[in-house]
Amino acid sequence: MSVQLTIDGLQVTVPDGTTVFDAARMNGIAIPTLCHQQNETPVGVCRVCVVEAGGRVLTASCVRPAENGMVVATNSPKVASARKTLVELLMADHPSPCARQRQSNDCELETMARHEGITQPRFPKRLSPRGQDESSFSIAVDHEACILCDRCIRGCDEIRNNNVLGRRGKGFFAGIAFDLNSPMGNSNCVSCGECMVSCPTGALTNRRVVQTQLHGDPVETEELKQLHYFEKVSGTFLELNQNAIVRRHYRKGEIICREGEYGSTAFYIVEGQVSVFISTPIAHVKTGGGASGLFSRLGSFLTGRKQDRREGENDRRSIPIDAPVDLPYDNPVAQLGPGDLFGEMTCMSLYPRSATVQAATDCVMYEMLRNVLDIMQRNKTLKAQIDDNYRRRALEDHLKSVPIFSSLTEEFIDSLRQNVELVRYNKGDVICRQGDIADAFYLIRIGFVKVSEDHPEGELILAYLGRGGYFGEIGLLTEGRRVATCTALDHVEVVRIQKDDFERMMDAFPDVREKLHVVAMRHIEENKARVTANVPLNQFLTQGLMEAQSLLILDLDKCTRCDNCVRACADAHDGITRLIREGLRYENYLIATSCRQCRDPLCMVGCPVGSIRRRNSLEVIIEDWCIGCGLCAKNCPYGNITLHPFKVGAEVKKKATSCDLCTEHAEPSCVYACPHDAAHRVEPNQFFLGRG
Repeated sequence: MSVQLTIDGLQVTVPDGTTVFDAARMNGIAIPTLCHQQNETPVGVCRVCVVEAGGRVLTASCVRPAENGMVVATNSPKVASARKTLVELLMADHPSPCARQRQSNDCELETMARHEGITQPRFPKRLSPRGQDESSFSIAVDHEACILCDRCIRGCDEIRNNNVLGRRGKGFFAGIAFDLNSPMGNSNCVSCGECMVSCPTGALTNRRVVQTQLHGDPVETEELKQLHYFEKVSGTFLELNQNAIVRRHYRKGEIICREGEYGSTAFYIVEGQVSVFISTPIAHVKTGGGASGLFSRLGSFLTGRKQDRREGENDRRSIPIDAPVDLPYDNPVAQLGPGDLFGEMTCMSLYPRSATVQAATDCVMYEMLRNVLDIMQRNKTLKAQIDDNYRRRALEDHLKSVPIFSSLTEEFIDSLRQNVELVRYNKGDVICRQGDIADAFYLIRIGFVKVSEDHPEGELILAYLGRGGYFGEIGLLTEGRRVATCTALDHVEVVRIQKDDFERMMDAFPDVREKLHVVAMRHIEENKARVTANVPLNQFLTQGLMEAQSLLILDLDKCTRCDNCVRACADAHDGITRLIREGLRYENYLIATSCRQCRDPLCMVGCPVGSIRRRNSLEVIIEDWCIGCGLCAKNCPYGNITLHPFKVGAEVKKKATSCDLCTEHAEPSCVYACPHDAAHRVEPNQFFLGRG
């Protein structure tokens, strides 16, 4: 539904619910404001955005909804006079020049006063009696420069959810406060800088500039402000963080970043083209060969998917990477050009690079640290372009890379493009909570999500989901309530599909509904079984046994510590054992250090290409596009994953490996080799909890 109105003689049409301020901005008509940014919820406290809208009194355009037939004047003599008086009154409570004006010459209030021709206010100065607060090591607070616009409060509460800032006092004594009016340095402030970036004056400023080690050419603030991505970013922020963004030049053929390497930066392409690819061989690690006999040295080797067809598994269409496009599985190469941003996941969450990026032509790009990327991503202009790129270039591949959605047609996906919403969450944010009404379905684009249930004994983690994972379907398919809590483990971006569109998809594709329903029911039954225990649940949870699907246990009443199991494993795997006869103890059993085939494996968290995952049978497998970064080995709390080197041509490439249960034989070598029947592979829930 749309609304038609006239602004300064121009007839415009905007969606119903649009404010007069946004309607003007969308049509290139600027209305001055101090308390409202394009990234914030409008509150109408500064009143500088006053306009005439057909009534007897002026109205704040940022909170006034547009109406059919409305005639708006943004700069009539009446409006101009009122606006100038408002700025004069604000300047009467403001030291000039303030800290921001001295540092970067862009205090928004003083810039506005200069534009209005105000050199000396008619009203006497009455500065805040609270003065300066120097208690914080990172942010200087000048209450005298505060104009009570509330932008710092909204930044702290709505964007960062820190809830440290608020208002205090009344009238002339009103001001911002930290916690219960504590000095900033003594409050719960985490020095994220959101309040400082939001502040339009010198009330909140950096006390020092953190030096960075980025190599490249410095970029002038004015040059950045020419890009529409940066035009709404605080000049103070850019000045104080000028070392956090540099210009880089790359010649054709030069490597920009390599897969598996750790980094803390993202790249924005200004000129040129780059190629994105995976150089590690697309191959599974297999064990086999050698002479006959159980303890023959089998050896590990690489084999392609065509030679190692996994029965019951759907072929993968694409490989997820840290870029606006995925890599086609059969030919993992893609091209990026001007306006593309890559390296977000590495920058925001410090994960390994997911692919190798090489300059296909001479290139110019900006390399930036997390604080700059974080500010850019909250800019509506940049967010709109990133979202639009995703809808056009990646949505179809993303949906169809999930086997359950492989039957969706291009026509239906096209109908979803403008309806899906890309939502970002910070580490620790709750995306949906157990017991809430189910109103949407979520598909993970970037980052990792923890799925958990609340129980009297404590939190029970059900799953860790990464790129290509999805959640929210159980509540939509069953009672209409969330059955679990989903929390962002790091910087997370999700595709949110509204309930109406989800139901439309279920009606149009009954096979998708059936597949989702089968998986949902299986998960519900599995979760019920995991909390049915004949021993104290908290003990079972503490040992981590409930997460395992297959445990190698040693009966300590029978074990003689002969280490035959360890030697048998080493003989079967190139002399490198995949088990250690040490570990947790539960009752009279030793839980040996060997892959547990965890139901919800921590090793999956952070895999930059999503190559470690669970099969439908809950078996944890490492796919053939593993890039050998080693993060899964670091994340495994039980030390059960190793990196295996393979010679590929003149280079040595590594692949992650874990216990394969000696699938070449009837039973694992370690179990077969035990002379005392002490070693067994068991399903813990059945073995421990089913004995009562």
